[in-house]
Amino acid sequence: MRRTSKVEFKDTWRGELSDYIQAIAWCPQGRYLAASSAAGEVSLFAAPSFETTILQGETGLSVDCLGFSYDGQFLAIGGQDGGLRIWSLASDAPQLIATLDNKSVWVDRLCWNPITRELAFSLGKYVQVWDADNLEVVATLSFSASSVFDLAWSADGKYLAVAGYQGAKVWQTGDWDAEAEVLENASATVAIAWSPDSKFIAQGNLDNTLTVKAWGNPYPWLMQGFPGKVRQVAWSSLPNKFGFPLLASCSGTAVVVWEKDIDEQIGWDGRILGNHEATVRAIAFQPDSLVLASTAENSWIALWDRIGRLNQTLTGAIKGFSCLAWHPQGHHLAAGGVNGEILVWSQNMRGRGFGRQ
Repeated sequence: MRRTSKVEFKDTWRGELSDYIQAIAWCPQGRYLAASSAAGEVSLFAAPSFETTILQGETGLSVDCLGFSYDGQFLAIGGQDGGLRIWSLASDAPQLIATLDNKSVWVDRLCWNPITRELAFSLGKYVQVWDADNLEVVATLSFSASSVFDLAWSADGKYLAVAGYQGAKVWQTGDWDAEAEVLENASATVAIAWSPDSKFIAQGNLDNTLTVKAWGNPYPWLMQGFPGKVRQVAWSSLPNKFGFPLLASCSGTAVVVWEKDIDEQIGWDGRILGNHEATVRAIAFQPDSLVLASTAENSWIALWDRIGRLNQTLTGAIKGFSCLAWHPQGHHLAAGGVNGEILVWSQNMRGRGFGRQ
């Protein structure tokens, strides 16, 4: 694959953990970058110096998921040991404020409500919702059909979607006791995401299909013909010319971007961006942009423009990348590597740095 336009991002910083990077995330205010590894390490890097705070050393058990609360005051992690740990970042030194142990299952999915301090996390066939203000579990939701495969809050914080065998369930956050709405699928939904305006919900499915539902409309769109399960979906924060956000999906080595036409008879039109050399592990749109980043193990990071043209490739991990995350302002991109590398690239804008956004 060949680069077709000038470089827009350049190397800024490089760090390292001892093993495969399982998860990486920026806090919403951009003050911190966090990463976890298959060896159980969790480190916090303070921008712009990237001064490192080790929150947890090697344990021999992977930390599979992590995330910051919407206000950047809390960082939560979960993983193979079944524990959920939450640090407060309100002071200069992070403080561990809560540990929830569940040794019988892995915690491999977690996500914070985008407007409150509520944290949802998976526990086998259940999801628990933990309130950081009162340090207590406020809801336990049963998926019942299978283990939970993915979680997603709507952008307005009003709904929590939970994916698993035979589709997804959606709960109202204002009434956890109300019956969940079921989004059926013949096989299983392995990835789920709400659009930024909370009007659409996309489901990546095990049976090589992608389902998109307009919230409140009982008739979803169904996209077929993928080479394998649709393992991840991602929405752009900017809309297209018709006012709809773009939707990206990855399946096998392929990345497809979907664009909704204003004509309901046309629906969603897909555009294949090209193939990586291995299974695509991560996709994400640059904030306030229609640029898409994608990466795979044994491959590079690709930056695609609005019309599907390859703008730039980024390298630096010997055996490829496992995950990536955009800085909330979109000027920096971080990625984790198969061998434990952590890399940050910055947009080549004169006079702009981590402290001037």
